[in-house]
Amino acid sequence: MNDKRPSNQPERPSTQIRWGRLLWFALSMLLLVSGLAQAAEQDTTLDRITPIGMVQATGEPLTTKTTPDIADVDTAEPIAAPRPSRSDYPDIGVSSRAIVWILAQLHLFFAALVLAVPLFVLTIELLGVYTGDDRYDNMAYEFMKISLTGFSITAIFGGSLALALFLLYPDFMGYMMHVFGAQVLVYAILFFLESFFLYTYYYGWNAFRYGNLKWVHLSLGLMLNAAGLTIMVVANSWATFMMAPSGVNEVGAVVGNIWEIMKGPLWNPINLHRFIANIAFGGAVVGAYAAFKFLSTTDPDKRAHYDWMGYTSNFIAILAFLPLPFAGYWLMAEIYAYSQQMGITAMGGILAWLFIVQAVLIGTILLAGNFYLWAGMSRTDGSDRYKGLIKYIAVTLVVCFLIWVTPHTLILSASEISLLGGSHHHILGPLGIMPAKNVAVNLMLVVTFLSFQLYRRSDKVATVSWAPMGNALMVAIYVVAIVNIIFLGVYYGYFTNTVYKVGSSVAQVASTLVVIIAGIVIDTLMFRNAKTLPSHWGRIPDRAQYALFALPIAFTWLMGLMGYVRSSVKTHWHVYTVMKDNSPDNFIPTIAYAGNMITIVTVLFLLCVLFMFWVANLSSTRQAKPAAGGAV
Repeated sequence: MNDKRPSNQPERPSTQIRWGRLLWFALSMLLLVSGLAQAAEQDTTLDRITPIGMVQATGEPLTTKTTPDIADVDTAEPIAAPRPSRSDYPDIGVSSRAIVWILAQLHLFFAALVLAVPLFVLTIELLGVYTGDDRYDNMAYEFMKISLTGFSITAIFGGSLALALFLLYPDFMGYMMHVFGAQVLVYAILFFLESFFLYTYYYGWNAFRYGNLKWVHLSLGLMLNAAGLTIMVVANSWATFMMAPSGVNEVGAVVGNIWEIMKGPLWNPINLHRFIANIAFGGAVVGAYAAFKFLSTTDPDKRAHYDWMGYTSNFIAILAFLPLPFAGYWLMAEIYAYSQQMGITAMGGILAWLFIVQAVLIGTILLAGNFYLWAGMSRTDGSDRYKGLIKYIAVTLVVCFLIWVTPHTLILSASEISLLGGSHHHILGPLGIMPAKNVAVNLMLVVTFLSFQLYRRSDKVATVSWAPMGNALMVAIYVVAIVNIIFLGVYYGYFTNTVYKVGSSVAQVASTLVVIIAGIVIDTLMFRNAKTLPSHWGRIPDRAQYALFALPIAFTWLMGLMGYVRSSVKTHWHVYTVMKDNSPDNFIPTIAYAGNMITIVTVLFLLCVLFMFWVANLSSTRQAKPAAGGAV
């Protein structure tokens, strides 16, 4: 976390940090992570269902029973997935899919928020214990205050979603309950545990603030995050089972244990992708709260506090966002490996144009995050050394953004195709394929990290003797990585076959990660015991706060968009190749319809977020006592 915080630091608490307790807490976290990792890597052989040959247009399933007779429990054959007809779906006069879409997306938005915020709150609180600075503790507490209302809203939308699914899709939900069985009860128990730890963690904050009780509080936070992460991975197994079913045979009958059903080919990629995305999303939302509080006060001390809080939120959002595209690449690679048809539907069929929209949104996130960092450099007196580089970073971002949003195939009328000589522009067409876009996105990530690195250096002067050599090494790493990214994209992308194109993208990702890791290591070593220049928290233009408002809007729309893509690749299946969707909505909706639905959900979520901010602000507002004899 950044060490540039408001200068009026409180004195360190009298209770000294006991390294034995710190080691115990770190060890408990490592044991938790290692336990999850060992479970994820359990040597379980899964029979992945290959979509080829699975679709049976004719023939009956093994059995059409939905539940076995009591007398046949011991001898019953595995129960196949039901095949509901159009009449088996209740008709309520409006689109069932639209209702479920809105409820599911709102539930996922708030679930992502209440999962992510405790993760970085625990980290910030632990940092406060390590440094002895109460400001970290106060900021962590305020972050939790925001998410507390979100937890209740999450439960409301989750219950509404479950009710809607059971009422509108009874056969599908019956089949899912049959497949996952008692896991649903485990999910409910986990939800109650999360509620217990959440409210105890929040309301016990001041009661367990110092000394030995602080470690009790940190342990509550650890258990809260363990329950939340377990809920996430359990729910992810339901979503990935619908896309890539495992543990069932070709007609949907259960033939494996619950672990085989959960650990499908897409489970771990989805777990990683959502874990990272949730942190970035949560950071963006609480950053908007900090911006809201910053703009609504004129008190210099409060503006300094919320400026620091806004910077911390932006730091969390952008830092988590940098590796997110790579997790997305892994997920798409696994989708292609499981079903080439699903991959083509997503990136080469009707949904392909949505990745252009995705590029616009991701470009908006990166531009807003960079702008906030550039504006934030005005806080420090030493930032003039680096301001000359901002224009080059800005040009690189804009050029790469334009390459990223360039489509491969243009949507044209017959006359326009005739004038152009085809649907591909002879100059811009080559920029529409993946090699060019891989170059663009990696360069955008590299220069975004450069913006962050310049900001981190702006209030420091290195005192180590090898500082010139360290700077030269860092410049060399940037130059080599950028040249390597461009060379791999151009040479292997346009002058070799497809196999090498795919392989080169891995080397490009490695180049980007080398820059990020090397930059963190070199700066950590080079600026140890560095001279610190004055920082003036609160001295940032108001317009910078609007960048913090732009981040959650773009993140929310982006999450809704990619959720639509992930769900649509199943086409007309409830469970891909196993259980058909025969409802009136068994088709991929048009891009225009999907855009309207995503926008509606985004607006509803933002209205709920404003309500959250209002409630959080209301809880800290105290009405003045009326004067004697005044109006009641």
